[in-house]
Amino acid sequence: MRSPKLAALELRRFGRGRLPRAALAALLLLPLLYGALYLWSFWDPYGRLDRIPVALVNDDRGATAADRADKKVVLGDEITKGLHESDTFEWHEVSASEAREGVENGDYYLSLTMPSDFSRRIASSSGDSPETGALQVRTNDANNYIVGQISRTVFSEVRTAASTKASRSFLDKIYVSFSDIHGKTEKAAEGADSLSGGIGKAKKGSKDLADGLSDAEKGSGKLSAGLKKLDTGAGDLEDGSRQVSEGTQTLADKVNGVADKVGPFLKGNEKEIGDTARLVADSASVIRGNLDTLARTAPAAAKSARTASDTLNGVYTARCEDQDLPLPDAACPDLKKAKDAAADVARVADGVDTLVTGQDGDLKSLDKHLATLEKQARALADRSPHLSEDLATAVSKINELNKGAGKVAKGAETLHTGLGTAKKGATDLDSGIGRLGTGANDLEGGMYKLVDGSGKLAGGLHDGAGKIPDYDKKDRDQRTGVMADPVQLASKDLHKAPNYGTGFAPYFIPLSLWVGAMVAYMLIPPLNRRALAAGAPAWRIALAGWLPVAALGVLQTVALMSVLHWAIGLEAVRAAGTVAFLFLVTACFSAIVQWLNARFGAAGRILVLALLMLQLTSAGGTYPVQTSPGFFNAIHPFMPMSYVVDALRRLITGGGLGPVWQACAVLTAFTLGALALTAVSARRRQVWTLDRLHPELSL
Repeated sequence: MRSPKLAALELRRFGRGRLPRAALAALLLLPLLYGALYLWSFWDPYGRLDRIPVALVNDDRGATAADRADKKVVLGDEITKGLHESDTFEWHEVSASEAREGVENGDYYLSLTMPSDFSRRIASSSGDSPETGALQVRTNDANNYIVGQISRTVFSEVRTAASTKASRSFLDKIYVSFSDIHGKTEKAAEGADSLSGGIGKAKKGSKDLADGLSDAEKGSGKLSAGLKKLDTGAGDLEDGSRQVSEGTQTLADKVNGVADKVGPFLKGNEKEIGDTARLVADSASVIRGNLDTLARTAPAAAKSARTASDTLNGVYTARCEDQDLPLPDAACPDLKKAKDAAADVARVADGVDTLVTGQDGDLKSLDKHLATLEKQARALADRSPHLSEDLATAVSKINELNKGAGKVAKGAETLHTGLGTAKKGATDLDSGIGRLGTGANDLEGGMYKLVDGSGKLAGGLHDGAGKIPDYDKKDRDQRTGVMADPVQLASKDLHKAPNYGTGFAPYFIPLSLWVGAMVAYMLIPPLNRRALAAGAPAWRIALAGWLPVAALGVLQTVALMSVLHWAIGLEAVRAAGTVAFLFLVTACFSAIVQWLNARFGAAGRILVLALLMLQLTSAGGTYPVQTSPGFFNAIHPFMPMSYVVDALRRLITGGGLGPVWQACAVLTAFTLGALALTAVSARRRQVWTLDRLHPELSL
């Protein structure tokens, strides 16, 4: 009998009663318990986190931002509102003690606490003493370890959002400061331009000052020299004025002495003086009228006068001066007077004669002098009644002149002293102006440098203002957003699994098919008894035992994938390929389980379970196999389920088919190898031994 017919007879056996049919139904549905139920139980756990009770403690008292003194910030309330609006966890606002007690006894899986100084610490980032704010999370792995792991991811996002908000506030202040600095720098540049212009004017002024001081130095030199001359002249003036003062004093003393003597005489003889003056005037007038006669008679009169004088002189000599006379003549005194008078008359006559002779007969000049004498004599006669008064007035004038000369002398002394001081001051002024000139020249040189430096300063400030950014609100918002969260995770899933269950399907589907094959060989013998009894070839016996379980595996695959797709929602990218590949998987698993049961009998069932455990732990169905201990990495390449998991990931979520073709080759090899080994075992089972008649262990 052929192997397919033997397999059909084996399956037909399950239709001969209710219990066999129930067993067949159980065989078909058993993979659903491992595949569908497992995947359904955690198909999308992250989508149901809002059902997990979590304690929320908001003790934040708020704070006033350092840059906005009129605005109070309560970040705890903002975060609380955001958490309630999110789909993450079932939040229960409680006190700190209630949260601690609830996490301890399991009422809450974890707690999130915002301390009382949370806003103050966050707001301090824009102040002088920034501090970090801390969100306090308390978990209890005794409640559930996975929830603790999930919370770390969720609260990391919460912390990042809070940090980003704080950073945005801090960075916004920085960018506002940039704008302020830009504006101030522009003003400083404008001021530097004005300063440069002013310094340019100051440079011209410093040059004018230097030139002016040079002229002033020349002038001060002339002033100093002039003051030296003035000082010398003032010294001479002081000496001269002192001499004048001394002379006027002497004059005043003499005049006062004469006035004391003459004054009474004048006062008592004013009339006689007037008469005498008139006599002189009249005499001058008479003489003027007789000048011609005088000119003719003067020489003779002069000669007669000299003769008379000589005669009287001889008489006087003879009678009064002769030594031979015993006694002088009593008339000698009178003779002396007469002799003297005659001598005077002779001298006068000689004078008149000399005068007349000196005029060469021209008496116009003499007449002029006599006219003057007459005029003055008559004036004296007219003033004679007032001569004492005129004398007093003259004395008073001379005394005033004396006093004025004294004052002039004192003033000249003061002037000399002052000019001496002025001379020294002028010398100091000249020296000081010289120093000022030197300083002005230095100032002028410094102003040139200052003009150049101010130009560079203005240029640098304009360049700096151009380089300092000036952000408007839109730019600040954009830049603070970038700087607050500068590194974005550009996550791109090439072949994204839509949910948790889809990601784990490649792991649980082969598990369920392995269990289905394992249970099937508990009800169906690995080696067909009819074929063994008939002495059929070993390969036919192996196929006869493998085909019914492989056929059941196909039915199990169809049932499992139907439920996963239409009931649970599994969407495979390559649905037909997935089902076809799973047919190969169930054929391979059936062959391996058949061989273990055929070769080792009752112990083979234990080996099947052990091999399942080894495959589950080394297949990398949950975490990458590289995270497992070295033993599992070592056996990973030799387990068929390792290739099944990799291939199903590509078939369900997409990707290259290289691992799929590799898995097909490996599974085909495992299938053929297992069938070959089963044929060897069938050949051995055709020989009866005592061990077969009396097995040590029977299951």
